[in-house]
Amino acid sequence: VQLVESGGGLVQAGGSLRLSCAASGRTFSSYAMGWFRQAPGKEREFVAAISWSGGSTYYADSVKGRFTISRDNAKNTVYLQMNSLKPEDTAVYYCAADRTTAQAMGLIPLDYWGQGTQVTVSS
Repeated sequence: VQLVESGGGLVQAGGSLRLSCAASGRTFSSYAMGWFRQAPGKEREFVAAISWSGGSTYYADSVKGRFTISRDNAKNTVYLQMNSLKPEDTAVYYCAADRTTAQAMGLIPLDYWGQGTQVTVSS
């Protein structure tokens, strides 16, 4: 599985962005998908995950209520809608995939990663 993120950019605090992650391969619908981020000088952290069917989603407490993860299996794409952005959301955002549960996405090493897309939120 190859993953390519897009949609990052510069936005003012309080604004919105939607990230996309396009996956190659015909088995996309069998993978749980997740978003992670890494800010300068910090470790990569879990942001959100979604099950293969889209029926289960999980979020980090820091983004709950502001970010929404979704997927379109017909388009082999997962999305991260980010609203009410804060300067502390500034990071490189990565998409990841694995044949596991959405709940486990933030807890175990994952098989596939994208190259990342930069999100910068100005104050």
